[in-house]
Amino acid sequence: MPAKPRIGSLCSGYGGLDLGVQTVLGGSVVWHCQFDPQDPQQHAARILDHHWPHIPNHGDITAVHWENVEPVDVLTAGFPCQDVSTAGPRLGLAPGTRSGIWAHVAHAISVLTPRLVVIENVRGLLSAPAARSMGSDRRSVAPHPGAQPLRGLGAVLGDLATLGFDAEWTVYRAADVGAPHRRERVFIIAWPQA
Repeated sequence: MPAKPRIGSLCSGYGGLDLGVQTVLGGSVVWHCQFDPQDPQQHAARILDHHWPHIPNHGDITAVHWENVEPVDVLTAGFPCQDVSTAGPRLGLAPGTRSGIWAHVAHAISVLTPRLVVIENVRGLLSAPAARSMGSDRRSVAPHPGAQPLRGLGAVLGDLATLGFDAEWTVYRAADVGAPHRRERVFIIAWPQA
């Protein structure tokens, strides 16, 4: 890893994951990708612009041509949790859902091939269904009849492996870092296979 890694951010939200990665690894955020069609005021994008005024925001992850985006050493992604959260509809990582944006994150990873990927999501990713999984030919893989359903975390880890990345994951509670509540989060780090 370079002494000052370049960081790209997908599904950036207000930039909290980016700030954490910057604190640990140093370096600088060189671009964001934040767009929320359900928020006409684009509140998160406005916060990013306030804190990183000269950093481009590539907007809608589904419309970006990653071949034209500045390469980065580290890629962060806090893809939408609404459909994997236990407080949400539990639709999982299905195409057409907000959490299904994961497929676009995986595509960005495949094109950008960063040296490190840092992903954050809610604990519900461990148990939410994944209606899709990326096969080696990039088509959906359907489990055989009677098989246990694929879970969100399994799909994410499987997709990363298909893309040539090794990964580790863990769950941290907000209380683990001093906050007065649990608010559990799944963190995944991935790097290219040797």
